[in-house]
Amino acid sequence: MSQADKLRQLLAQDKLHVMPCCFDALSAKLIEQAGFDLTFMSGFATSASRIGAPDLGLMSYGEVLDQARNIVEGTSIPLIADGDTGYGNAMNVKRTVAGFAKAGAACVMIEDQLAPKRCGHTPGKAVVSRDEAFDRIRAAVDAREEGADILIMARTDARHDHGLGEAIERAARFKELGADILFVEAPKTREEMIQICRELPGPKMANIVEGGETPELSHQELHNIGYAIAAYPLTLLAAAMKAMCDALAALKDDEPRTHLLSNFGELREKIGFETYYAASERYSTSRRY
Repeated sequence: MSQADKLRQLLAQDKLHVMPCCFDALSAKLIEQAGFDLTFMSGFATSASRIGAPDLGLMSYGEVLDQARNIVEGTSIPLIADGDTGYGNAMNVKRTVAGFAKAGAACVMIEDQLAPKRCGHTPGKAVVSRDEAFDRIRAAVDAREEGADILIMARTDARHDHGLGEAIERAARFKELGADILFVEAPKTREEMIQICRELPGPKMANIVEGGETPELSHQELHNIGYAIAAYPLTLLAAAMKAMCDALAALKDDEPRTHLLSNFGELREKIGFETYYAASERYSTSRRY
């Protein structure tokens, strides 16, 4: 079964899929080991981890595609990739979608922000015209219909400058054009989230940024409202950064730090050393001893 088909099966279930977001192969592997069904490559977290810079459209298509490919190769759960604005005009969008499909992503997100894009919960966002936004999704769907085995998540950030009504109208048209999943970014209240789910058809995704603009509702409430996916784009990055800063402070001050660390055995197990050693026993020249 393809990764796209795995995601289609998940979306057919009447449940909320809680989706911690990854930023590299290791974080994706940990998400899978923790028992989650799918993951999303967070643009914010990936930009921070790969180039040490904010999510302001600085990463190139090639860098993002390479990161997605590494994640897919390191895990077996479906990955939703961040295709940003598609990296150009409609023809670039088609290439972007086809590229992520070849890399093994189950789904790719295409958004209507003006390039260079910005994180959905930071200042300075602007969206392109309706015509350009619709052409991006039309091109993404064309790539899928022409053979790319991948789902299309259509995102709008129109809520920020143009209000919720415009965002919902754009998302509704995205669905008419063939998008598989709809993502209205940054609703500000529970009532807005309810309106999004009531007025838009098909699977919807909520984006829950701790400390961001969208309310942090419980999993049960998100399901009751009508969301199919709840993405948590910064949970792992924020946890990892805090843990690293705490460990660095302890090391700098020559203080005990064992309580801050995974033990060496757990580290090896989660990364996959023991699995590798077990497999290598089949080959005499590759054995550990």
